[in-house]
Amino acid sequence: MANQSEAPGRGGNSVLDLTQALIRRPSVTPEDAGCQALLIERLERLGFAVTTLDAGGVRNFYAELGSGGPCLAFAGHTDVVPPGEPSAWRSPPFEPVIRDGLLFGRGAADMKASLAAMIVATERFLARQPTPAGRIAFLVTSDEEGEARHGTRHIVEHLRSRGIGLDYCIVGEPSSSEALGDTLRNGRRGSLTGTLSVHGIQGHVAYPDAARNPIHDAAPFLKALCEEAFDQGNAHYPPTSLQVANIRAGAGAVNVIPGELVMDFNIRYSTEQTADGLKDRMAGLVKQHGLDATLRWHLSGEPFLTEPGHLTSCVRKAVFDELGLDCALSTSGGTSDGRFIAPLGCELVELGPVNATIHKIDECVAVADLDRLARVYERILADLLTASE
Repeated sequence: MANQSEAPGRGGNSVLDLTQALIRRPSVTPEDAGCQALLIERLERLGFAVTTLDAGGVRNFYAELGSGGPCLAFAGHTDVVPPGEPSAWRSPPFEPVIRDGLLFGRGAADMKASLAAMIVATERFLARQPTPAGRIAFLVTSDEEGEARHGTRHIVEHLRSRGIGLDYCIVGEPSSSEALGDTLRNGRRGSLTGTLSVHGIQGHVAYPDAARNPIHDAAPFLKALCEEAFDQGNAHYPPTSLQVANIRAGAGAVNVIPGELVMDFNIRYSTEQTADGLKDRMAGLVKQHGLDATLRWHLSGEPFLTEPGHLTSCVRKAVFDELGLDCALSTSGGTSDGRFIAPLGCELVELGPVNATIHKIDECVAVADLDRLARVYERILADLLTASE
């Protein structure tokens, strides 16, 4: 296919058209850059009641249509990670370009294509079923790629305060591995980050007896840390994993024994563990090695899991019927905003484009997958919210 920045869409309302319009808005986290205004306009045209829930410089909204139950919610984010050096891209990151059947642009896969597909799927479903047998909702934020403090978490607090419940939720994260629909995320591991500060005594390298080297003190601990086997995982989760991310020490000179070593590590853990249990285990390891040290913690999210049930069956059937794939259930990968929504008690899965290029230079999504994803979302809507005759 020849290079082009546009491709024909149906009346400007195709998934491709909307995805391109979203990519053109440089919504580097936590900026929204007008993306949500596009989505809200389309939803209000359908009759959705939209509540804007901006907080802490973050744009959020909750939209709902229908009454009673069940409620199917679509969740997503309009913010994207920084593109890096624009000159490293084959085309400007915020100018959508189609090349060889792929749509390039920052956010194409993560996750503006999903948002566009959700909107178009809802439009098509309501054209056939003007009165759904339940409610359709949207939870959209511009604070997922960054600190995630004022985004979906804030929307969920709003829902709790008003007693608004969700039965099913589809998060549009790019869940697919090799082909659209090959993987369905039905949970995520917890994420716990620790910062260990090992205290020593600074001194001259020629007089080690008058100092205490925290690097030397920490070395046996670091070896034990890397060899620690937490669990073997279970039927739904891989084994808990700890990775050391940063080690900082030194006074900037080769003749000075440093006075402190600081180590950052992250634990991705299954339901076999708890955050408090992991903290206690690490504290015990520090004590076992006799370190003069302090530990600080940041919990990004607890693990969550949607057991195979009605939603997973419905989504897998929709994927098979539309794409001919038997999608696998998985809990691997990083965290997502599903960690904030799942505690509402709803069944939740993540289904979106192939994730091979997310956060990378020349992020892209297959043009053919855009409408295919919308068809899957539309079928899920139809299966869950069509009144029985």
